[in-house]
Parts: sequence; C-alpha cells; structure tokens
Amino acid sequence: MSYTSSAEKLSLRVKLSYGAPSFAGAGMAIPIAIHLTIFYSDTILVPLGLIALVKAVARALDALTDPLMGWATDSTRSRWGRRRPWILFGAPAAGLAFYLMFSPPVELVGANAAAWFATTYICYYLFHTVYIIPHNGLGPELTLDYNERSLLFGIREGFVVFGTLVAAVAPPLFIQALGGAREGYSGFAALLAILLVGLYLNLVMQVRERQDFVERTPNPMVPGLRRVFRNRAFRILLMVYLTGSITGAIPGLMMPYFTKYVLQPENPDTWLAIFLAVYFGSGFLFLPVWIWLARKFEKKPVWLASFIPGITGSAALFFMGPGDIWPTFFVLIWSGAAFGAGLFLGPSMQADVIDYDELYTGKRREAQYGALWSIMSKFVVIPSMSIPLAVLASVGYLPNVPQTDEVRFTISAIFGLGPATTAAIALMLGSMYPISRKVHEKIWEGIEQLKRGEAAIDPITGQRIPPFSERHDDEDQGWYLDHFTTGELNLVKARGMMALRRRILLLQVGSVVLLVGSALAIVGEVQLDSEPGIMAVLYVVMMGLSVAGLLFHSIRQRAVGRLSQVDHQAMDDHIQINRLLKGDGPLATQAA
Repeated sequence: MSYTSSAEKLSLRVKLSYGAPSFAGAGMAIPIAIHLTIFYSDTILVPLGLIALVKAVARALDALTDPLMGWATDSTRSRWGRRRPWILFGAPAAGLAFYLMFSPPVELVGANAAAWFATTYICYYLFHTVYIIPHNGLGPELTLDYNERSLLFGIREGFVVFGTLVAAVAPPLFIQALGGAREGYSGFAALLAILLVGLYLNLVMQVRERQDFVERTPNPMVPGLRRVFRNRAFRILLMVYLTGSITGAIPGLMMPYFTKYVLQPENPDTWLAIFLAVYFGSGFLFLPVWIWLARKFEKKPVWLASFIPGITGSAALFFMGPGDIWPTFFVLIWSGAAFGAGLFLGPSMQADVIDYDELYTGKRREAQYGALWSIMSKFVVIPSMSIPLAVLASVGYLPNVPQTDEVRFTISAIFGLGPATTAAIALMLGSMYPISRKVHEKIWEGIEQLKRGEAAIDPITGQRIPPFSERHDDEDQGWYLDHFTTGELNLVKARGMMALRRRILLLQVGSVVLLVGSALAIVGEVQLDSEPGIMAVLYVVMMGLSVAGLLFHSIRQRAVGRLSQVDHQAMDDHIQINRLLKGDGPLATQAA
C-alpha cells in the first residue's frame, strides 16, 4: 500500500466507534485516581500505607502483563483479527472487577477490607491491560495519514475528556441520590461497567482491522523489545512522557486532600466536584482548538506550547492557602485548557514513530510499542501513586481531623511544585523530537522504496538504508540473533557458547537475588501494628523489576541453544547490520 493510497479518510462511524469506549474508560480512571484512595482511607478506614503498598504491587505486576500482552496481541491470528478477541474478553472482566472494587461488603473491616481492595484492584488492572493494549494498538493501524491520525486520536481524546468531566462531577450526585458514599460509589461503578462493556462490544462489531497488517509475520518478544529501543524518535518521545510520569498521578491523587485540608472550604466534596468540572470542562472546550492548531501548524510546536499552562498553573497552586477558593478556580481554568492537547498528540506522534520503525524493520508492531510505552510509564508513575501517601503518613496525617502546618505544607508542595518541575523538564526534552509532516512523508517514501528492493534514505539522520537484499542477514535469523547484544555475540565468537550461557545465568541469578531480597525486605518493613513506609513501596517496585528481568533473561537463556546452528560469518553480518541501523557502519554512507 503506497503512502498516497493510505491517506484515505476514515468514516465518522469508525472514528466514533473507536473513540467512544474511552468515555467509559476515562470515567473509570477518574474515580480510581481521585476518589478511590480517600474512599478507602476515610470511609472504609484502610490505612494509607496499605493502600500505597497495594497500588505499588498492582503496578509492579504490569512489568509482566503489559509487554506480554503487547506481544500476544501483535502475534494473534484469528478470523476476528489481532485486537478484537482480546478486547471482547478483557472489557467485561475489567468492568466486573471495577464494580466490586467500589462495592466492598459492609462487614469487611481492617485487614479483610484491605484484602478486598488488594484483590479487586489487582484484578481490575490485569483485565484493563487485556483490553487497553489491543485498543491502543488498533488506532495507529486504522489510518497511516499524518493529519487523519490527529483527528482520529483527537476524537478519541474528546471522549476521554468528556468521560473524565462526567466522572469528576457525578460521584457526589450519586452519593447524595443513593444516601451514602458506599451506595453512591457502588451505583456509579455499576453504570460505568455497563457502559464499558456496551461501547467495546460496539467497537468490536463496527471497526475492522487492516487485513494486510493481520497477515504479516509477527516478531519474537525479546528481539522486538531490543529493536524498539533502536528507534531514535521513540526514545525521545518516551523520555518526555517518562519525565512527566514521575509525578503523573499526583494531581488526581492529591486534589481531594488539597481541597479538604489546604483550601478548607465549608463543603469540600462539593468544591472538589466543582474544581474537577472546571479543570476537565476547560480541557473539553479547548480540545477542538488544539486539534485545529495541530493540523494547521504541525504537531510538535503545538505539543510544546501545551506544556506552558500546566507548568505555570501547577506552580501557582503551591501558593494557595485556606480560603483561596476563587483563585484556585481560575488557575484550574488556565491549566485545564491544555489538558486535552497531550492526550491526543502523544498517541498521534507515537503512531508516526511506529512508521519510522517500519522503515527499518519492515514490520508493524503497534501493540508492542504501545505496551512498552505503557509499562515504562506505569513503572515510573508508581512513586507518584504511592510515595506521596507514605510521605503524608510519615508527617502525621490523620483522616477527618484538622491537619498540622507541616502536613498542609507537604500537601501543597507535592501537589503544586512536583508536577510543575517535571513538566518543565519534559518541555526541554520534547524540543528534540524530530518528526514533522514533511519527515513523515519521507518516511513513507522510504518504506515504498524498500518494498521495491531499492535503497532508501533515513529522513532524520540522512543515512542510506540498503534494501533487505543487500543486508546479508536472513530475516528469521536476524530477529533470532537480536536475543543477544553485539557484545554477547562477540563473546560467543571469542570464548564459545558456554561463556554466553554463564553470562546470562549470572543475570538470572542476580534477578532472583534481587527478588528474594526485596521480598524479605518487605516482610521486615511491613508490621501488623504500623503502616508500611516509603521503603516498602520501593521494595515492591524492585520486585517487579526483578521478575521482569528474570523472565527476560530466561527467554534469552532458552534461545542460546540455537546459536550452535549459526556460524561466525552470520554473526559478523548481523553485527554489521546493527551498526548500519545505528548509523555507524561502513555501508551507512551519508546521503548526497
């Protein structure tokens, strides 16, 4: 399929069917991000430290589930395609877990309530991964056109912002109508679960996958991850979002505490709903403006401009104190105006980055990119989901009582200065992003040239990319050899296959030692008569990393056996190709 013929416009039905489930998905995200913690800490009376620990455990499990799900959906072959079978299973399961999470039985207290929270929270995120990774992978393949992608993801994020707005203001209304926090959250959760299932069922019925992408040969998981990181544009975009994710959960997590204990209005629940409505409402109203700007002036400059309101608005919130209701109101209008821009520009730019990957690999790997993006962002966001709660507990936070000056200062500093700092750093990193509309067109010209057996030029680096016929590296063998680094292949040539086995075994043992050590540390840190502290959360993160590392190196260890069938010349060819793709091989001559 040529670049020009791939620029066909999607029908409005397809765009709406693809985007509409995000209304329910965002509706679920807001109660989890904003209401869940204070619901369990102040209503169900689960200690903050235990809530933080459970959140860290759930996100650490994503170290396994996200990359596995990305590889699984890219590799699935069925009459329904690569994405839709997983969506059809995952959405109903996630909806049920979400409803149960907000419907703990009244008789559960203490450790039993904490166990209910842990089980439902972990199950929700497990099944959320099952449907959201395929959903995210489906979007970039629906259209390959630079501007049409902005519109597709803009419509989807319109549903996200609208769902966020509804979810922000609805819980207090449900609580009032149904007579209490338990009943209100349970009723709202049931409604969102039903919407999630219905809207995803409509997506499965209305949206068809590209048959030419479905029929392509998938890549193995570990080599696929290695090749993702060779993508220069992806690395830059990922750095920006990882930097923002360091404090990504703080605004939603801390806003209830900021409203209730720093601003101290007479009716904090009502004002929390108003503030959320103002912030997300501003984002919803300005979203069409950002879509228009991105289509007219390119994605990158508009994306960078969208950081400014968030940086200045977050910094301003640090200076708010008791009674500063209306100043906070107007600051949230300002910062919320740019809320939707990053939501649609990020996926749209990521889709362009995936095209750049195809220029080098000849494969479509939307879900694997999306899964890696997701898991790394989730891992980085773990501290902002957990550590602020542990910090509040350590400075003396107690629920439902006036807080000390130290606690109020801590809430303001976490809520305002943290996000402002990371957003400013992300803005500087984002200035290095290299793909424009013209560069994207050149990427697709290069893809078509390589398909015809011709050489192409990398429009970002100016390097010559030879056709696959000149690379002297069988495709299947090349992907297999990417289980190992260039240094490891040189080790095999110099000292034999057993040297590589020993090296990988040491990495496996190191992962096991880190896993066991972190587990023992958690046991020592968590006491029945006290709340888990910051270190317990960090130990959970290390456990997740060690499990992911153990799986990664175990797959590589299993792959070592096939090296006996590969001669040294083939390894030399593969090493040369890797250098070529990095732009430092002798065949990678500069473009004229």
